[in-house]
Amino acid sequence: MALDAAPAVVALGGGHGLYASLSALRLMSDQLTAVVTVADDGGSSGRLRKELDVLPPGDLRMALAALCDDSEWGRTWSDLLQHRFVSAGSLDNHAMGNLMIVALWELLGDTVQGLDWVGRLLGARGRVLPMASVPLVVEADVRREAPGERAAGETVVGQSRVAVTDGRIEQLRLVPADPPACPEAVEAVRAADWVVLGPGSWYSSVLVHLLVPELAAALHDTDAKICVTLNLGAERGETHGLSATDHLEALHKHAPGLRVDAVLADPSAVEDTSELAAAAGSMGARLLMRQVRRGDASDRHDPLRLAAAYRDVFEGVYGDV
Repeated sequence: MALDAAPAVVALGGGHGLYASLSALRLMSDQLTAVVTVADDGGSSGRLRKELDVLPPGDLRMALAALCDDSEWGRTWSDLLQHRFVSAGSLDNHAMGNLMIVALWELLGDTVQGLDWVGRLLGARGRVLPMASVPLVVEADVRREAPGERAAGETVVGQSRVAVTDGRIEQLRLVPADPPACPEAVEAVRAADWVVLGPGSWYSSVLVHLLVPELAAALHDTDAKICVTLNLGAERGETHGLSATDHLEALHKHAPGLRVDAVLADPSAVEDTSELAAAAGSMGARLLMRQVRRGDASDRHDPLRLAAAYRDVFEGVYGDV
């Protein structure tokens, strides 16, 4: 799938959404950088973050696993990173990759260097970087409406709680409000040919990148083109009931000056194509409709289909196929 001249691509996100985009992008470029959210406060990552005062490693681990190549070596290391212990003790549900990453951080005393070492061990096809140099807390102003009652607002604190909130998210914030961005991540965005934003948990994994001031400035100033990849459907929790157009409008609300060049969507996830095209156009983008869902009709991206769609985006092939 490689392009004649592989572009330098930066993919932003976290969790399963970033895993999907990286699994596709690694098939077509060897100049690939993942910039990953560091606000996770649940599960194994949350426990390590609290106990050892480190960045939560889980989303970083998943990005590294996605970049392992499809060889016996790559598949074995990817499985090792994702392996979770099951026990009646303190190791229960810890991911092996989380422990490996944190151990390297302690040995080397450098977050980025530790991630680079893991990448070298795995033979990863790209680089993984945190979006910020310190652990972050996500806060969301949420509006809840009960039938026959006036809408009530509340603040939900923590990525794990924001991800499953059953209210309408009005505004996101980070604590600290002005966190230091990872310098290597800022440099990668400024030097990229393309930046891919999404798919993923829209508020808690995707839009949070736009709240890190130095990273947001790089996204606004970069000469790179920006592609927004929409989800295959609304998720339970934070985006329940939101249409594809609502996702774009939430992006515009949190980054009103951001120039977007392309919006990629699966036709099965779009309720009103004309409305979505108009919303994309208002941000300066063209809408590309491609079937990128797996053939089993699950809400999961097919890496080959998604890679083909990205190739069309990067080459400017926007016609129907």
